[in-house]
Amino acid sequence: MMALIFRTVVQLAGILLSLLGWVLSCLTNYLPHWKNLNLDLNEMENWTMGLWQTCVIQEEVGRQCKGFDSFLALPAELRIARILMFLSNGLGFLGLLASGFGLDCLRIGERRQELKKRLLIVGGTLFWTAGIAALVPVSWVAHVTVQEFWDETLPEIVPRWEFGEALFTGWFAGFSLLLGGCLLNCVACSTHAPLASGHYAGAETQYLRQRLEMTNTYPKI
Repeated sequence: MMALIFRTVVQLAGILLSLLGWVLSCLTNYLPHWKNLNLDLNEMENWTMGLWQTCVIQEEVGRQCKGFDSFLALPAELRIARILMFLSNGLGFLGLLASGFGLDCLRIGERRQELKKRLLIVGGTLFWTAGIAALVPVSWVAHVTVQEFWDETLPEIVPRWEFGEALFTGWFAGFSLLLGGCLLNCVACSTHAPLASGHYAGAETQYLRQRLEMTNTYPKI
């Protein structure tokens, strides 16, 4: 009984972590805060850049954003980041579907425990892939930002881009997806699928009770 409760808790923790990571990765994809730029000459004006648009924030006017005109005109890290973030979002969604149907607490398919175990493994693997697909572009953009910030060939008066909030959101999303997928894979591979609850488990208990009564009625000579 305790093993079943522990298994269910770990499964729920894994899918909740993965769900959190998937939601955050979707936010990271669309947030225009991958890079921040503060102008020393005009402290009332701040610039932000995302995968899809650049925004300027002014105290008098407010926020004004403009989308990028051309995909091919973007830097390489932003082009690859768009593709990988879309891949992460798609794989995370598929992982939610697969692992959701593989949970032991779900009554659907409770007689086919081997299939539910395979769905958990597939879902965990998809979450792993989604996490890596989210961490790679975020880390790449952060690496390029650090290189450009410490570029000695640029004059010191030139403003430098710095880390935006979306990068930290993306890192947290990627690690949440990795941890959630790891929990699902571990609980699916380390233990045997338990008997389902409800009428299936009751029928199995009744069958064992009948066998025990038959053994007591006809003892061996």
